[in-house]
Parts: sequence; C-alpha cells; structure tokens
Amino acid sequence: MSLLLTGATVIDGVSEEGIEGRSILVDDGRIVAVGRPDEIPVLPDTEVVDLSGKFIIPGLMNANVHLFVNVLFETLVRYEGRYEELIVEAAQVALRSGMTTVFDTWGPRRALTAVRDRIDRGEVVGSRVRCAGNIIGFEGPFSQDFDGRIPGVGSSHFVDRVNATWVENTGRHLMWLTPEVVGEEVRTYIERGIDFVKYAANEHGGTAAGAFLQFSESTQRAIVEEAHRAGLTAQSHSQTVEGLRMSIEAGCDLVQHCNMTGPVEIPSRTLELFSQHNCGAVVFPLTDSGMEALKENVSDHEWTMWKASDANTRRLINSDAMILLANDGGIFPPEVMQEPMIKGTWNGLPEDEALGRLATGHFVWLRAMEEKGMSPMDLLHAATRNIARAYRVEDDLGTLEVGKIADMVVLDADPLQGAKNYRSIHAVVKDGALVDIEALPERPLLTAELAGPLDEEARYKRFLHHGARLPGCPACAHGAH
Repeated sequence: MSLLLTGATVIDGVSEEGIEGRSILVDDGRIVAVGRPDEIPVLPDTEVVDLSGKFIIPGLMNANVHLFVNVLFETLVRYEGRYEELIVEAAQVALRSGMTTVFDTWGPRRALTAVRDRIDRGEVVGSRVRCAGNIIGFEGPFSQDFDGRIPGVGSSHFVDRVNATWVENTGRHLMWLTPEVVGEEVRTYIERGIDFVKYAANEHGGTAAGAFLQFSESTQRAIVEEAHRAGLTAQSHSQTVEGLRMSIEAGCDLVQHCNMTGPVEIPSRTLELFSQHNCGAVVFPLTDSGMEALKENVSDHEWTMWKASDANTRRLINSDAMILLANDGGIFPPEVMQEPMIKGTWNGLPEDEALGRLATGHFVWLRAMEEKGMSPMDLLHAATRNIARAYRVEDDLGTLEVGKIADMVVLDADPLQGAKNYRSIHAVVKDGALVDIEALPERPLLTAELAGPLDEEARYKRFLHHGARLPGCPACAHGAH
C-alpha cells in the first residue's frame, strides 16, 4: 500500500531551507513523488497522513554505535547464547529515537550480521544495521584492549570463547605480520559478510592512553586496499595526530573520533587533509555543561585531553572537513550506570549531557555542535547526508529525493530553529512504513527497570557498612597495615 505524508514542511537535505506545505508519496518502500499536494495524484488504496504544522527530515543516521557495548562479565555470562536479543533491543531503541540507519563499528560479527539480515528481511523491527564486526588489530572484550581484569576470574574456557566470538582471525597477532599477510587475513574476514572494515590505527588506550600506533603505514594501506577491492569502505580507530594523519593518507573513507588526539591539538596541515582526501571526520563532542561536569570527575591528564578534543572540534567545524554525527552509542543497564567506574567517566554524565547513550546521545551531539558554532543545515547534513556519503550509501539514503528509500523522521518543531527540536519526534518512517515507536523496544532486557530488592537484601548486614567512619587507621580495614 502507498503512503502519502501531506501538509508538512519538508527539509530534504538538498535544499538550503525547508519548504512549507509539501507532500511526499511513498510506494514499495521508496519515495516516488515530492511536491505540492495538488501536484500528486492519490490512488484509492493510499494511506494519507495529514502532517500540517510538522517538519519532515531524512531518517537520522549514526556513524558509530555499539549495539552490544555492555560486555561486562556478568552480562556475557547471563546472556550467553542470547546476544542477538540484546542487539535487536538496541536496534529498536535506536529506531524509536529517530535513527533509521546505524553503523555498528565493534561487536560480535556473527550475531550482528544475523540481526542485520533479520531486520532487512522484515522479520523483526529495528534500525537498519550495517556492521564491521571486530576492529582489525584488537583483541576481545576480556583482554587488555578492553577489560583485562577478567582472565583469571572467569574460566579460561569461557574467556577464550568470548574473545574468539569477537576477534576470530583479526586480533593483535596481525601486528607481527607483513602488510601482504595482514591484507590476506582482512580479505578472509570480509568474506564472512561484514559491511565495512574498521582497523586500529592506535591502541585502545590501555597501555599509553591511546598513544601507541597499532599498524605501520604500509599495513594500514594494505588494509584499506583490501576493503576497497571488495567494494567496502574503510575506517580507522584513531587517537593521536599521527594516527589520524596516517589513516587519512592510507585512504580511509572516514576516521572515528578524529577530534580525540590526546593532550595535543590537530595540526592545521592535517586538518587540510580531510578535504584533500575526501575523508569523513567523525567527531565526539560534549556540551559546555557536559565539559564542566566532566571536569569535576576526571584526572588532570584526562581533562587536558578533553580540552584538546574540544578545541579540535571547534577547528574542525571551521575547516572544510565533512563532519559526521557519531557517539559510540550503546546501552548500559541501570545497575551498571550506578557503578563508580561509570559515574566518573563521560558515560556517567547526566542524561542531558551524556554523549554515549544510544537513545539520547545523538541529541546531545547536535546540541553540543550547535554550541560550538555549527550551522543548522550543517547539523542536519552531519546526521544524514554526510554519513550516507562517507559510507557510500548515498544512492539510497541520506536525503529525501525521488527514488530513494523512504526513511523519514517527523518532528513537531523546526530543527533549523534549534538543535533541541530534534527531540520533538512525532513519527518515524522506515522503508516507507510508519513505525509504532511507542511499542519499542518490544522486549526490554538491558533497558528494563532494575528489579526490586530481594527479601534477603533487607536483612543483609554488611561487614563494613556505609555509615559512620570506622575508628583507627583506614588502611587497617583493607588489610594493608
């Protein structure tokens, strides 16, 4: 059945401004006409939705999410064999929040591609998912790249199985190999059905706060060449100015969190490389109030890095770089959000300032970039058209044009009048069909409310309770004196 959305202001991502009183006709999942209501013939079986006073924009996209980011030991034990359920839940949270397409840049390949295919076939509802699987060169969740505390706590059997689920043939062992052999391993991984390639230009922060380079320039070029040979895009995880430069010169189509370069700012000559090489700049910004809140909770050296990243973001906005919205968006359950190790990080910021939340972080991104001087139309492009171009899916997605897939978000307020208005979601259309966003997620797991206390918890007496300070030397309580 056809769908006609009529009477709204259409902000198509192509024109310089919104056009009032327009209709969009959809058939078989694609846009077949955009124009004045009197210009578009309505067939008898067409569903007509009057959206007078509303605003229609292209479906929002996110260039970097992790649909299965909560890889804590208890989660991986509790949901072993059910990873697809968690990914479906996350894809539905993303869709409810207006993101019709998301690019998952690190996760368990087999589960991610299975959910991707189920969504594409219409078997389950969810944001359109495209995925990289593992980051080439990184080990799994239970490693020094992510959480090195677990080996020796969990059994080696379970630890190895979890790590293998993420890594397969793409881990740190590649660092020993020649560029040619690394290319062969990447080719093998591509054949397992990933949608794009992501590799590590820098380490993941554990050893030297991200400063160490992971692969040589020759190896980086070999990885990118294998991706392009297969018709896929390539991107890197970068955390230093040299990691960034090498990634762009290796031919990456986009570079993740490129504003995060440790305690130093990006040199002007490197900023110029983005436009020279047509490379997308994925930026992770915080709002001004988020920066102030973070300052109270992080160490001096971490704060120095965040200040540099903020300066980099402002300079990227003023450059010719094509900027992409992304936020490492994922879901952490309520019990995890209560943990001190989360509260003292950027993930532990209040929801209105927390960039990394899957359901709301993209709204934080838009507001943060608005504060730093990005224009209203550039904000829209960063969340739609630019992402489609960087991932080479612009023939189908990113703007509202005849022939393209009918992914749209209907807003109650004009997004060009303020980034806060992106939160005013009235409806979401994906593949030409209205989404019942109120029903999502259909089966809350990680998003479920924290269960009430057990009867036993009310009777539980702590040996070292939360109350008045113990007398004597505090070190004695920890057996260190």
